[in-house]
Amino acid sequence: MAGSRRDPYKGFRFLVEIDGIVQAGFSEVTIPDTAQDPVEYREGTDLPTVRKIPGLVKYGNVVLKWGSTDSMELYEWRKSVEEGDTGRARRNMAVIVLDELGNQGARWEFREAWPTKYDAPDLKATGNEIAVETLEIAHEGMKRVQ
Repeated sequence: MAGSRRDPYKGFRFLVEIDGIVQAGFSEVTIPDTAQDPVEYREGTDLPTVRKIPGLVKYGNVVLKWGSTDSMELYEWRKSVEEGDTGRARRNMAVIVLDELGNQGARWEFREAWPTKYDAPDLKATGNEIAVETLEIAHEGMKRVQ
């Protein structure tokens, strides 16, 4: 008998874990890309072609979006960085996708994360949209655990 069927995860069932911060209800999470530019070089005795070696690894930022509430934890985290407390502001975090039964599935972990940008909601008296806050988070490493 062949292996069991594995359906893809749904993109709307997820959790965000940030050391010391408990907040639910994120409407959107952008998991960043990882890239590595090639470094070209040639030694004097080489043929007239370029060698390519892997350069520095670069990681995009995590972006969190959530409906505004009276919770101030994420805003205060950003404020601590603005005030120069970058050492204590660095935290580990994870984004976890849940399967159909609510069990943890795919998991991306980020180390030494800190908020680099906060965007307050746009307000419009004639609209009926939810007020959404955005936090952009830089980090120094990403890995998919599961």
